Amino acid sequence: MQRIGLTGGIAAGKSVAARRFAEHGAVVIDADELARTAVAPGSAGLDAVTEAFGPGVVAADGSLDRPALAAVVFADPAARARLDAIVHPVVRRLAAEREAAAATLDAGAVVVHDIPLLVETGQADDFHVVVVVDAPALLRVERLVRLRGMTRQDAEARVAAQADDAVRLSAADVVLDGSGSEDVLRAQVDVLWLRLAAERDAELAADTP
Repeated sequence: MQRIGLTGGIAAGKSVAARRFAEHGAVVIDADELARTAVAPGSAGLDAVTEAFGPGVVAADGSLDRPALAAVVFADPAARARLDAIVHPVVRRLAAEREAAAATLDAGAVVVHDIPLLVETGQADDFHVVVVVDAPALLRVERLVRLRGMTRQDAEARVAAQADDAVRLSAADVVLDGSGSEDVLRAQVDVLWLRLAAERDAELAADTP
């Protein structure tokens, strides 16, 4: 099994890269999806978040009110750390379970862990290859405002809450340029996929008597 850690700053293009990996046959484990599962209605995670931040972060239908929670945690590093301490352990457990299931189905699977905070959570050494999708912070802010409808202040806060670009890049084995079009980024993933496939074939040949 080949384990790839995929990360990048918010709005850098990481999701585009993840979808392309999946199109090539990789098993993509989305940490954001698992984080939503961790605080789903009725979960112990949501109960813990409610206890930590109060009933104001729960919507009328019993689900997590994400905008309300974001308004708290992105303005307060200590609050964000409390949230991470609740959610991250659950996400890691769920990710490990999904990876084990993928390996059971196919011992030679390529598993891509799509983790926005891979560097911030100290997971860079956990993977065979760390892939970083990079784009300038100013461009990412503009994308958040234009494509996601955020205010510029909120967008800048989201970008600032993540690792410094230089720190993220220092953890990379491969850097993909996310500053251009989606087609250009997908083409970069295609090239990387062929390279990784060649490395897998070479390792298999070396292990074959």
